Amino acid sequence: MTAESPPGVPLRSAVLSSSGLSWIAALARKHETEILVVASREVVISHPDKVLFPKPKYTKLDLVRYYLAVADGALRGAGGRPNMLVRYPDGIGREHFYQKRAPKSRPAWIEVVELRFPSGRAADEVVPRDAAALAWLANLACLELHPHPVRAEDLEHPDELRIDLDPVPGIEWTQVQEVTSVARAVLHDFNLTGWPKTSGSRGMHICVRLERRWAFDEVRRAALALAREVEQRVPNLATSKWWKEERHGVFVDYNQNAKDRTVASAYSVRPTPDARVSAPLTWDEVGECEPADFTLASMPARYDKIGDAHAAIDQHAGSIEGLLELFERQGLGDAPWPPHYRKQASEPPRVQPSKRKRATRKHPLIEIGRARRKEDALAGLTRWKRRHPQAAAYLAPADVLIDAMRGRYSIWTRIRVNLQHVPEELRPNQEPLDPDEKILSSS
Repeated sequence: MTAESPPGVPLRSAVLSSSGLSWIAALARKHETEILVVASREVVISHPDKVLFPKPKYTKLDLVRYYLAVADGALRGAGGRPNMLVRYPDGIGREHFYQKRAPKSRPAWIEVVELRFPSGRAADEVVPRDAAALAWLANLACLELHPHPVRAEDLEHPDELRIDLDPVPGIEWTQVQEVTSVARAVLHDFNLTGWPKTSGSRGMHICVRLERRWAFDEVRRAALALAREVEQRVPNLATSKWWKEERHGVFVDYNQNAKDRTVASAYSVRPTPDARVSAPLTWDEVGECEPADFTLASMPARYDKIGDAHAAIDQHAGSIEGLLELFERQGLGDAPWPPHYRKQASEPPRVQPSKRKRATRKHPLIEIGRARRKEDALAGLTRWKRRHPQAAAYLAPADVLIDAMRGRYSIWTRIRVNLQHVPEELRPNQEPLDPDEKILSSS
């Protein structure tokens, strides 16, 4: 085993048996490719030594080996569902892109299904069914698995409600853990079973299996009711407010349940320097774990030892009728939808508070810059702070709003600053954007 090889995942040859799946690595390499035999299918790995994670030097082949080591668990989260591809062809730290349409050049055994989006467009998306499909996706440098919450056999009725707990900047992990426990209590009160996992970044996800009886809008409405209930129980720790300038603590992102939204599923490898993964947990582990405990290197050994912590998830499909009744009792109506969704009848104005007519000075926002690369946008923020050191000294971590703006194919970064904590006489005016890369929403 080399220093770059994750423990338990040999680089050149191995035999794996899991639920009837077996594979052996072909030893011969030709023209910068390696051929793996996975579930009786040949999967060609191009440029297997390409480094995707520079710090630990994990390669594309390491990523393939990882997904084969956790294949059953990864398929429990993403298998049988249409998946959007998130590709990092040159590794993390370099440009990545979103790909809804399955590549035209693909093996005949890769399944696809046509998915229609709120925009009116349609695309054939990949539906992984076995370990070979996971290896093929990893060869495309798909670090993460991004499944829709529906099965390929029924695209209009989600069978999963997703609770995305997203801390604003400056919030400690212990607060995320506390809000996770509150969300579990709400689910219990409504006879639903939650399955927690680290997001692989700073937050936590809770997956809830559902009976396939409700449409997307109803599942989102149930998620909104849950988010508001969590906020009501711990108003100082959590929020359901959609606009970033109004958030505090841990944001319960109900809009992850809108049609066409995806989240990284269980066992997904995230684009962090240490290759963290979205780790399924037992509820006993939620209060004790740290996100850094779970990486591409460490997860295979954990999986070998305890198996999939979410192995029984499909046996606990529940009903959202109670949450839909709660939504009506709350009497608050709809909440803002993400951009590019049609305006809903009961939705409040889809305008951020700082831009509404006669807006108060509670959320005085200025925009700093826009860039394709997050690093370039952050460099613009650093220059702004140097120009305005007095104002910068008053900023709390949550006052810096770093927006990952998703275009049709890629992500770009917008940075804004909320001057709410800066004395009015020290508040800088809006300046020309720095950087100011001309980016189209369809980019």
